[in-house]
Amino acid sequence: MAGELSNTRTELPEMLVLDILSKLPVKSLTRFKCVCKAWSSSFQTPFFITQQHHNNLRNNNLNLLIKRNNGDSYHDIHFLSQLSTEKGQDFSLEQDIPLPFFDDHWHRPLVYGHCNGLLCLIGEDKLALWNPSIRQFKILPESSVQRPPSAYMTRFGNLGFGYDSQSDDYKVVRFVTNYFGFDDGKIKITSHVTMQIDLYSLRGNSWKEIPLPQVNVVHDHPWLDNHVNGIFYWVASGVTLASDFRLLSFDMVNERFSTLALPRGILLQNEFQLLNFNGLLGAMAYTWEVTPEETMCSFDLWVMSGSWTKLFSIKSVPGVWRLLGFWKNGELFYENSDNKLILFDPSTRELKNLGIHAYNGAMQIIFYVESLVPLESL
Repeated sequence: MAGELSNTRTELPEMLVLDILSKLPVKSLTRFKCVCKAWSSSFQTPFFITQQHHNNLRNNNLNLLIKRNNGDSYHDIHFLSQLSTEKGQDFSLEQDIPLPFFDDHWHRPLVYGHCNGLLCLIGEDKLALWNPSIRQFKILPESSVQRPPSAYMTRFGNLGFGYDSQSDDYKVVRFVTNYFGFDDGKIKITSHVTMQIDLYSLRGNSWKEIPLPQVNVVHDHPWLDNHVNGIFYWVASGVTLASDFRLLSFDMVNERFSTLALPRGILLQNEFQLLNFNGLLGAMAYTWEVTPEETMCSFDLWVMSGSWTKLFSIKSVPGVWRLLGFWKNGELFYENSDNKLILFDPSTRELKNLGIHAYNGAMQIIFYVESLVPLESL
């Protein structure tokens, strides 16, 4: 009887095994690819990739990257580091992450958006997508969109990066400015400019031109996440009235622009930033109070859920220079006036200096959830 029991083997249903595996981190799944070919193949299916990512979202398994520079005023090299999120480690720096496309043209890379574990990087005139979980990157091809032949210069400006859930595709929208003018013998004199919009599809690995919106993008803040549920947002103004501030949005599914009014409470503030706040479009407004002793900053957070609502206010936080984002329990990361990373708890008003310095004020924190999304075989 004992021998019979020892030889008895119970096999779990394949779907149950994959469901269990989908709850594991990417690092473990990468190791388990070697167990058998069936597992390796299953980990690459859209169903498993989506399930594993949704499990991470459900459990709020956030990962942190921090972008800083090396403090060299001449070369000013920017780099990314993993920031530990383990309990008791106080967000210590784990390691610098080498990126293969860092060369002389990538000395100022900027994370311009992230979605489903993928990051969009811009450096000089190049664009790339990067999945830090599986260490895959892809430099995007040059745009095939035709430029006006009489333009003497073309510049690439604001970007948007997001996910098209209908076609399971990742897209980059880019604003392009063409400059026209004449040569006075010494320099080019610009007489006028025209705009174009380029749209890149990862699934097609190609660019196309799309119609222009009827507003002008004023500025955006890539420091925070402007992508919410398949829509990317920028701050814009009217074509005829520059002070007519509003939001410009781009829907990644139908590839159309639209505009959205800002709440009056935001427009009356000194400055504001857009962000993804728990799956809702948010706008964080700043007000500074300057005294001989120190500079204090107060925040009002507005969220869009059918209409704009002020969610909460945080009053008189000392030394704020730039908001970097919210952590899991409502704590606030910010860069202070000494270019140091601070974690602020609004409930206790505790300030924690995390001992990380950004030198010339180029700090950026990227919050992302691990993903198996491939960049070469979407």
